[in-house]
Amino acid sequence: MENLTRTEVLLQDGARRERQKERLYVFCQAFGWGAFLVLQLVFSFVFATTSEAGDPWRTVAITVMVVALGVLLTHAARVVMKRWGWKQLGWRALVPRVLLFSFLLSVAWTAIGYGYTYGALQLPWESKHSVWLFCTISVINGTVLIVGWMCVYFIYQLFDRFNRSEIERLQLMATVKDAELRALKSQVNPHFIFNALNSLRALIDEDPARARLAVTQLANLLRYSLQSAQCESVPFEDELRVVNDYLALEQVRHEERLRVRLDVAPETLGLSFPPLLLQTLVENAVKYGISPRPEGGEILIEAACAGGQLRLRVTNPGELRPAGAGGTTGGSTGLGLRNAAERLRLFFGEKASLRLRADDAAQVVAEVILPSQISRA
Repeated sequence: MENLTRTEVLLQDGARRERQKERLYVFCQAFGWGAFLVLQLVFSFVFATTSEAGDPWRTVAITVMVVALGVLLTHAARVVMKRWGWKQLGWRALVPRVLLFSFLLSVAWTAIGYGYTYGALQLPWESKHSVWLFCTISVINGTVLIVGWMCVYFIYQLFDRFNRSEIERLQLMATVKDAELRALKSQVNPHFIFNALNSLRALIDEDPARARLAVTQLANLLRYSLQSAQCESVPFEDELRVVNDYLALEQVRHEERLRVRLDVAPETLGLSFPPLLLQTLVENAVKYGISPRPEGGEILIEAACAGGQLRLRVTNPGELRPAGAGGTTGGSTGLGLRNAAERLRLFFGEKASLRLRADDAAQVVAEVILPSQISRA
């Protein structure tokens, strides 16, 4: 199933729903007409007079023939109505068609039933009442019965059409959400590569040996970036590992000005995590918390589980000042943080959040809260 395209999956789902509808139709036909047959037989034997009872086996045979004819007529009516496109009609156009079609089917039902029984088989008419009276009553009863059958049929079609429209709407929303997620990822990945290359460029002239090591670390970052673009989530341990590679590159450039401290609970390592989210937060902390300060500072990464949630905090020195991102540190465009917040909203809805706040100790804290889910990657 994982190798199928979305179109193939939708086609398979549609075929499966059609098979389920056919099975439901056969069951309803068998159950409904079976119950009608039993009632007809009971009424025939309970309310028949002695003179009208006749041969009981003949009564059973005629009743079974009449019910079987009803099954065939309603089944044929289903095929005809489907071919004429009645399932797409509104109620105003459908009601007169149903009434007229039910009447015509009832006339045919009566004509075939009485014609075959008392015309082709030439069975004797044993009732004291006229055959035309019975035919009239049969047409009326048959019309009511077929109208009821069609009402049940079209009510089911109405609910089925509503369910299909809801499924199509949800599928469209899922497609749009998937496209938005991939578009947001495509904005994050080039931004990440650009900053990593800047760090490597600063290292090449200073120490070629360390530059080769940095190339290996950058290769790891690029590999992770390409692989994670195909995933909606990764183990938090993988995300933390690629952040360590990124920080190692940045420490080459900033040297002792960049200090890193980790406080990560072991139980968080196997949890599902949006790829490149932590890297975006750390990148923002380095660029706007460490780089502008001559003395540098410390970046603290904390991760813990509490109340069924993964709580992640990235703390860096600095102050929040009004900027283009509406509350990010001064000079930041806020693109990475906006993308990160939007990805969380699309992926987790209201269950996740990203908040940037100022701490009392002249620090900026980026805090992420999302549901703690075991990664299946």
